[in-house]
Amino acid sequence: MPIHDLKEQISRLPEQPGVYLYYNAQGETIYVGKARSLRDRTRSYLGAYGSSPKTNALLDEVAGLEVIVTDSVVEALALENNLIKQRSPKFNILLRDDKNYPYLQLTTSEAFPRVLVARSVERDGNVYAGPFLPAKFARRTMSLTHKVFGIRSCNEVITGQRQRACLEYDIKRCLAPCVETICSPEQYAVAVADTRLFLEGRNDELADQLQIRMMAAAADERFEEAAHLRDAMRTVQTLQERQQKMASAELGDRDVFGLKLGPKGAVVQVFLVRGGRVIERVEFVTDAKEDGETESEVVEAAIQQFYFDQAPPPEIHIPVELAEQELLEDWLARKAGRKVRLVMPQRGDKKGLMELALRNAALAYRTRFDANATANFEALEVLQAALRLPKLPRRIDCFDISTIHGSETVASMVVCEEGRMKPGEYRKFKIGQRFQDDFAAMEQVVRRRYARVLENGGPFPDLIVIDGGKGQLNAAYAALETVGLSNLVAVGLAKKEELVFTRDSVEPLALDRHGSALHLLQRIRDEAHRFALTFHRQSRTKRDLRSELDVIPGIGVRRRKTLLTSFGSLSGVRRATREELASVVGDRTADAVIAYFAANP
Repeated sequence: MPIHDLKEQISRLPEQPGVYLYYNAQGETIYVGKARSLRDRTRSYLGAYGSSPKTNALLDEVAGLEVIVTDSVVEALALENNLIKQRSPKFNILLRDDKNYPYLQLTTSEAFPRVLVARSVERDGNVYAGPFLPAKFARRTMSLTHKVFGIRSCNEVITGQRQRACLEYDIKRCLAPCVETICSPEQYAVAVADTRLFLEGRNDELADQLQIRMMAAAADERFEEAAHLRDAMRTVQTLQERQQKMASAELGDRDVFGLKLGPKGAVVQVFLVRGGRVIERVEFVTDAKEDGETESEVVEAAIQQFYFDQAPPPEIHIPVELAEQELLEDWLARKAGRKVRLVMPQRGDKKGLMELALRNAALAYRTRFDANATANFEALEVLQAALRLPKLPRRIDCFDISTIHGSETVASMVVCEEGRMKPGEYRKFKIGQRFQDDFAAMEQVVRRRYARVLENGGPFPDLIVIDGGKGQLNAAYAALETVGLSNLVAVGLAKKEELVFTRDSVEPLALDRHGSALHLLQRIRDEAHRFALTFHRQSRTKRDLRSELDVIPGIGVRRRKTLLTSFGSLSGVRRATREELASVVGDRTADAVIAYFAANP
């Protein structure tokens, strides 16, 4: 067995805490674990064959071992979590989050930084804050940085040579670094430093600095500047008081973890309770790749992932006892800077909320892993393999253009998540007159959609489907490059031949005509076509009514409605006699209607 080839290496390992990493023959990390004693923990694998299918598969694939020694088990836990995040080893429990919560990015890598909504934290030299729960708090906080500190929101390349400031400066939402005579680089750097303190939550330090600068400005009789600093200080102090209240254990701040583990996977529901009220729900899911995972292991993995980049509340309620409970509490306490307790509630309201979380997890499990859901996941897996996608296309956006001879061109976008259509996220687009050909229309719609998605910090699709061939697909990629999202994957699905076009291949891909992957793409494409066609008909109807009746002198909304109600349709109005029209809208308007249709037969 491959693991026994490592027996001599294991015997030489230290009896110290640390992290061990197993590799396969290709040099890929397949498992990361922590240990109180590296030698004892890794030695236990030598006789572990047969304990579970997962362990058997791991031991059959192991070809190499590395260890990292740490000073404590808590440090080993933190390092293990970081390595799992970075390397995604196949035999570790990796839960996926149903939601992408946004971060705020202070672009300190730019000469004149901005605050942007970001999808995730990157190691790019910029400052990140978050995640923000609920997501709307991210945009509110970003707006405060404009209003309170004057951080710019534009995309301009700042040189300081602009002739005059824009409207944002006039309404006091930007310091106008684009005009050097108004705001020097040094002044803007002070605002950036204040913003950084604000985003990092160092509000007490920021309030003190604002007060010192306010007093200095008042002493120098710069009263307008002093008033602005006073307002900023008051805003920061108000937010500071609110944050302190939200962090108070007396008001019942806690997170509640509910779990449903079954043969097809696991669902973890997390209820965020602040001030005694549930303010948010987060869901984690894992598909069953192997048997043998326990409830304790899944909950431990969920806790480590959930609090990887956010501070925990004073209490976390869990449904099962954890094997490494004390270790996790120590790790959480270090992240929070205070004591954190993992509790199994036994009675009262706390137990009731735990039971509610468990029921929701069970419901989510049934919904996700029923027969239809299983078929959808199989289709997504086939699609991932056929298109060589880096990950399962759980969210698919699909675009379609609808027009007749370039008239009343409109577009639709539909969304499919986990193989299910999401009508609440469908979008309609009206196309400007100068974008009436299919390629230009597709470019405009994709650009508009993902400029907004980028601004809001998500949701980002795993796959974009374009109704059309290579031309429409190239137009879509041109739009994605314009907004800086060329890393997203798009394909074109041509009608009739049902061929799939990709960016990296000259020849189209022919999927199995009877396969689930093509059927899924067709279902999504047909829904986009239906939605676009319905919108086009509505737009055409409004155009027809507007052009034929609204331009007639004397006919407004009320008389138009009266005519259509009386004669049934536009054709009925056209066929009506003067006497019939006069009995409904009067002689003068009847004459105007007769004259109009005589001039426009």
